[in-house]
Amino acid sequence: MSVSWFGDNETVKEFPSVLPASHFDPHYDVRELRAAMRGFGTDEQALIDILCQRSNDQRQSIMEHYGRIVARPLIADLKSELSGNFKNVIIGLMFPTNHYCAKQLHKAMKGIVRIKEDVLVEILCSRFYEEIEKIAAAYQSLYGTTLIEDVRKGTSGTFRQLLIMTLQKMTDQSNGYGDWAYDPVKAKDQAKILYKAGERKIETDVNVFLDIFGFAVQRRRQVTIIFHEYEKISGKTIEHLMKSKVSGAVLNGLLTTVKTIRNRPAYFAERLKIAISGWGTDNDTLIRIILTRCEIDLTNIMYEYKRMYGKSLFDAVKEDTSGYYRRSLLTLLGIEPLVRLSSSFCSSCTVSCGITP
Repeated sequence: MSVSWFGDNETVKEFPSVLPASHFDPHYDVRELRAAMRGFGTDEQALIDILCQRSNDQRQSIMEHYGRIVARPLIADLKSELSGNFKNVIIGLMFPTNHYCAKQLHKAMKGIVRIKEDVLVEILCSRFYEEIEKIAAAYQSLYGTTLIEDVRKGTSGTFRQLLIMTLQKMTDQSNGYGDWAYDPVKAKDQAKILYKAGERKIETDVNVFLDIFGFAVQRRRQVTIIFHEYEKISGKTIEHLMKSKVSGAVLNGLLTTVKTIRNRPAYFAERLKIAISGWGTDNDTLIRIILTRCEIDLTNIMYEYKRMYGKSLFDAVKEDTSGYYRRSLLTLLGIEPLVRLSSSFCSSCTVSCGITP
């Protein structure tokens, strides 16, 4: 458990849905995995029972021992045995989370048809700088080039400028800058600038928003004060202003930043709702969020999903997926952590978790 997101003047504990297995024995797991893939057919449930119920560090240990004992890479054997979305879940689990995010960014920028801007926004605009640094380091180790250079090549205009700002360390650490620093006077001044921008009938220069919110996740407390000051002046939310003055991928990036600062689990809950709703499931997004959040704050996300949509994420995934793919995702969601920790989110909460096995 950790404390790493800050919104509306309070810190919030993060609760994972996947915890390290107690009494972990990599040699035993290697034997069970080998037995599950030996001979005709594959014991998919055995793979789920092991790989979906171990921490990422434990899976790295399993891979290391498997390579020594079996003399073949575990990922290679898994790829030859599995297929479809179930394969994407299991293979994705085998990478350290930062490497998995780096691979998702590389895939989004190297698409044959077009760049997947929503993936870039989801990963880069929803992480804090310390997390971005680790993803960028993983990216360089995997591809031999810097993430910021590929972003420069793969994007353009104001959107590129916004993404580059998420990748750069803010150099101005004076009052109002840094995660916990704040300057109420500066916040009021910037709120007034935003208000004047909103009052203009002509098109507003997008740089006004980048100047104030480009490094927002690196000065979360200051930006939270700006939110409140703007609402005092205008009677409207900062999101309403952005939607009226900005559009496209830049708007998506700015709104993601705001949502991350206000309540990051709620942002991911919204993304999951979009992935599950409508015609056809966006399996790539569903898998990506569950895999990257299950050891960080997936239990928080499940709580927010239930609060926001009146239905448990467990039941939503259960209804929208099938087979071993469904079993793997439901195992990663985990039930007991939510039931056990639901009272920790809000002592006065009357919303039940709504989970049914």
